[in-house]
Amino acid sequence: MRVYVPLTLSGLAEAYRTGELGAGPFVAYAVTPALREWYLSDDIEELEYAALSRAALASLRLLAADPKAPRRRAVVAVDVPDGTAVADPDRGLDPVALGEVTVSGTVPLSKAAAVHADADDADADVTAAAEALGKADRGDDDAQFVVDGAEDHELLWYATQEIPNLLGRTG
Repeated sequence: MRVYVPLTLSGLAEAYRTGELGAGPFVAYAVTPALREWYLSDDIEELEYAALSRAALASLRLLAADPKAPRRRAVVAVDVPDGTAVADPDRGLDPVALGEVTVSGTVPLSKAAAVHADADDADADVTAAAEALGKADRGDDDAQFVVDGAEDHELLWYATQEIPNLLGRTG
């Protein structure tokens, strides 16, 4: 099963250092029955993109909680064995939890298929969105507009071999 793990660049740096995305359980996003029902599509690419988008929003939430992290969303796409990622049926159609799964066990970064991250030019919009997220969650339409501004930036695709360059490291 392909899952999308929301991180910050700081979290990605830690995963790169340790070689693990997490020791479980941790939250990721995937094509779940609830996401399929909400998205009303059978196109797996569209559904995968919807799951990636949900993970990008979760990454934004991580940024809002960590003001010291670089202001770029990051999501790691990784394939995990069936049964490792489980959706909670009680949270199924909760709009906040669409596509959410809990991943158990250790997931080696070496199993990642790709990394998705914001380009440098998204910095201002992502920063503003992270700051506006709390108000948007409370129903402030102006704040939601700011959050949507970050979502207008497509996450770029990086091969796992590019992680050091993405993190600003060499080698």
